[in-house]
Amino acid sequence: MIRAQYYFRQSDQGLLAWDIRRLVELAHDLPVKQVRLVEIAELDETHWYEHEGDSPTCRSLLDHMQLIDEVDLNYPIILDQDGRVMDGMHRACRALREGKDSILAVQFVMNPEPDFVGCTPDELPYND
Repeated sequence: MIRAQYYFRQSDQGLLAWDIRRLVELAHDLPVKQVRLVEIAELDETHWYEHEGDSPTCRSLLDHMQLIDEVDLNYPIILDQDGRVMDGMHRACRALREGKDSILAVQFVMNPEPDFVGCTPDELPYND
């Protein structure tokens, strides 16, 4: 069971959000490939702290470290049509920490429509 979580991207229409559970369903039959970790730009960006109100507190970092420890690298990360990570940053971090050169991934040829447009992260349902 996947916890309620979202992938966010800024746009001219405001913040866009994709429900990760839906992305996993949509990506289920995509071909799996190996992606080199050096190609994952988000590993060198403030990926989890790019939205207003997010800050890298010690507690927040520990929460992410726990999630990194719990991931299963047998599940591929999900990339958008441009190769940006839509789901799987904790897995990418785990692979990097373990000294791996690549990670399993699937990639959309065309990005699915977002589930929410013009929202803020705290407006979304997390208890479903």
